[in-house]
Formats: sequence, structure tokens, C-alpha cells
Amino acid sequence: MRDHSGSERRASVAPEIWTGRAHNRVQWLAALGGAACVALGIELAVASQWTSGIAALVMSVVGCIAAGLLILFGTLAFVHVAVKVDKDYLEVRCGHIGVPRRRILLAHVAGAEFEPRVTPRQWGGWGYRWRPEQGTAVIVRRGEGVVLIMVDGRKFTVTVDNAESAVRAIHDRLKPTSMGPVA
Repeated sequence: MRDHSGSERRASVAPEIWTGRAHNRVQWLAALGGAACVALGIELAVASQWTSGIAALVMSVVGCIAAGLLILFGTLAFVHVAVKVDKDYLEVRCGHIGVPRRRILLAHVAGAEFEPRVTPRQWGGWGYRWRPEQGTAVIVRRGEGVVLIMVDGRKFTVTVDNAESAVRAIHDRLKPTSMGPVA
């Protein structure tokens, strides 16, 4: 007869770090639009037959390049999100360089909920969002997400794949705030 108690104990222990990601491939289309604006600005600057004066040309070139860079970097920042739950905190990093980044101490979290359907429409679009009635969110796509309820009543939402396991990982790490009656 085999003793399975050691393997059962190891299986029930939560991993030290939970990680998850979410991607939005549609954002690449907006990034291409931004790159096209930058290319148009460069094209205007290099090969322009502009006859209306230098001031109009400069404003057009600067406008195209500035708008293109804003669109390009604004969309690339939210192409994907990486979420990490450690023993002490939840960390959200956006985009390829991890900015913007938000780190929330689990000591400040009262609870976590699984939200099966989070949409950009609920939050006013993709990106880092704030709504007075809903709290703060990082939305990179439509789908499942994690809603953190802070001790002070505020909420933080993030869309991430396998959000149910993230909620379980957070619940496993939350410290009990009060001791209930002992039976």
C-alpha cells in the first residue's frame, strides 16, 4: 500500500507566485494607424511641394508626428497586461516595458471577486481607467477579470486570463482580519 499523504499535502499548497496575462491583438491596428501618422509627417517633411508657406508645413509635420506618437505609444502600452500575485502584493504591468505599473499590498485588500464579463464599454475604453462609481481598472480586452475590494471600500479591476485562479490565489494569501468564534 502506498502513502499519498505527502503528495496530497504538496498539491494543496498554493504556489508562491501566481502569474497571468491578457492580450489584445486589436490594439495593434490602432498602433499601425499611429505609425502611419508618423510616416505621413515624415513624408510631408522630406518630400513636400507645400506652397502655402513654411508655418503651415511645420504645423502639419509636427501635428502628424505628435498625433502618431501619442496613438502609437498609447496603444502599445495596453497591448497586454501581466499580473503577478506574490505573498505580499498584487502587481499589474502593462505593455512591453511594464509601464504603467500598479502594485497593491494584499494587506490593503479586503477581498477579491471573479468577474466573468468585463467590457471596455463599461469602463469607457481600453487602458488605465477610473470611474467614480466603479473605481480604477486596467482593461486590455473584453472577458474575465479580477475585482479587488480594498479595505477602504475602493475597487480595482484588471482583465486577465484565468481570473478564477487569480482570485483563489489572492484569497489564499489574504490574512484573516478577525478571529471568529471558536467552536
